[in-house]
Amino acid sequence: MRNPFRRWGWTRQADSPSAQERRDLGVGDVSWPVEDLASPAAVSVEGALRLTPVFAAGRLLSTSVASLPIKQYRKVGDSTTKLPLAPLFQRPASQGTIDDWLKRAVLSLVYRGNAVGLVMERDWLEYPTRIEWLNPANVFVQDTGPIGTRGSFTDPVWSYLGVELPSEDIVHIPWMTLPGRVWGLSPIAAYAVTVSTGLAAQKFLDDYFRAGGQPPGRFQNTAQTIDQQQASVIKRRIVQAIRSHEPIVYGKDWQYEPITVSVQEAQFCETMRLGATQIAAIYGIPPEKIGGETGGSYTYSSPEQRQIEFIQDALLPYLVSLENHLSALLPRGQFIKFNADALIRVDILTRHAVYEKQRLMGKNNLDEIRALEDEPPLPDGKGQDYTPLPIQAGANITVPQLRSRREDPGLHLIHTPRGTHG
Repeated sequence: MRNPFRRWGWTRQADSPSAQERRDLGVGDVSWPVEDLASPAAVSVEGALRLTPVFAAGRLLSTSVASLPIKQYRKVGDSTTKLPLAPLFQRPASQGTIDDWLKRAVLSLVYRGNAVGLVMERDWLEYPTRIEWLNPANVFVQDTGPIGTRGSFTDPVWSYLGVELPSEDIVHIPWMTLPGRVWGLSPIAAYAVTVSTGLAAQKFLDDYFRAGGQPPGRFQNTAQTIDQQQASVIKRRIVQAIRSHEPIVYGKDWQYEPITVSVQEAQFCETMRLGATQIAAIYGIPPEKIGGETGGSYTYSSPEQRQIEFIQDALLPYLVSLENHLSALLPRGQFIKFNADALIRVDILTRHAVYEKQRLMGKNNLDEIRALEDEPPLPDGKGQDYTPLPIQAGANITVPQLRSRREDPGLHLIHTPRGTHG
C-alpha cells in the first residue's frame, strides 16, 4: 500500500491552523463542547449523539444505504451493459467490508455534512482501488481566496492534521454547500437549538431521578404530634396501600395531600417528541422511526407506501450524491447504481405477480428473476430468453389466457423457447 504522505514528502505546515482553529472555520460549524452541554453554542457531534433521535437518524440512514446492493454498468450510446464490480467496491478500505465503508461515508454526511476520503491505492490505469474516509473534524480546506487563485473554491487547498494533501487524492462528498464554498454545511449546526432543547429536557429528567424523584404525597396529623417511630409505621402503611392500589382509611385528624408534577415538568415527553419530529424534518425521515409523531393521512398509509416515501424523501438524496461522486472515480462511460427496490419487500404473492408481468413483457428473463430469489440459473442457458411471451413465434397465447394466469395463483408461467410449441 502506498503512503500518500511519504510519496509526496509532505510536512506539517507551520502556518496551518491548529485542530481547535480548524473546527471553528468550517462553514456552518459551531464551537466545540464547553461546560454546559445543553447550550446551543456547545452542541457538537459527540454531544448530539447522546440524544436518541439524532443517533437513531444516523443509524437508520447509514444502515439503509449500506444494505443496498450495488450494480455497475457501462453505457455506450443508447445501450447499457452490466459489469462486474470494480475492485473499489469489493474491498474499498483496509478495515471492514463494503457496508462498513458505506456506513462511514453516510455517517460523515449525516453528522458532519462532509465525507472526505483519501485515495490510498490505485490500479495501473490510476483509477482508485482503495479509499479511506477521514474524520471531517480533522480536515481543513482553504476555499475563501479570490477565484482562480490557490486556496479558492476553484482550487482549494486540503490538509489533514496540519499535513497538506494533494487535491487529486481527495474524494469529497458534501451534504449542502453555499455558493463559492467547498466545505458543506453541518447538519448538527443546522439544528443546534433543537438538539440543545432535547439535551436540556434529557438532562432535566436525569437530574430529577438522580435527586430521588418526587414523593407521591404528604400525610399530616393536624391534632397531635407524631414521633419518628409512629411516623415510620404510618409511612409504611401508606406506601403499602399506594403500591397495592388500595384505598387509604384514616381518622378526622389526618390530611393527605398528593404532590403532583407541574405542568412544565409534565411536558417533558411532549418536548422530546417535538424535538424528534424536528430532527426528522432535517433529514426527511418519517418522525415515528426516530421517536416523533406523524399525523394526517400518513398514519393510514400502507407499510409499503411509507417505505417508498422514506426512500424518496430521505435516502434518495444520499444515494444520488454517492452514485455521482463514486461513478466519477470509474472509467468514462461506467457508473454505479444502488438498488433501492431491495428495501421494498412485498408479500410473496404480489412479488411473484410482478415477476410474471416482467417476464411476459420481456423486461427480465427467467435467470434474472431466479437471481432475485437467490436461485441458480437454469441449465444450458434456458433462462436467457428475453422474448415477450405473448408474441413468441408459435406461442398461441390469448389475452383471456393471460388474464386467467394472473388471476389464478395456482397456474405457473410456462416458458416456451423460441421456435418451439408448448
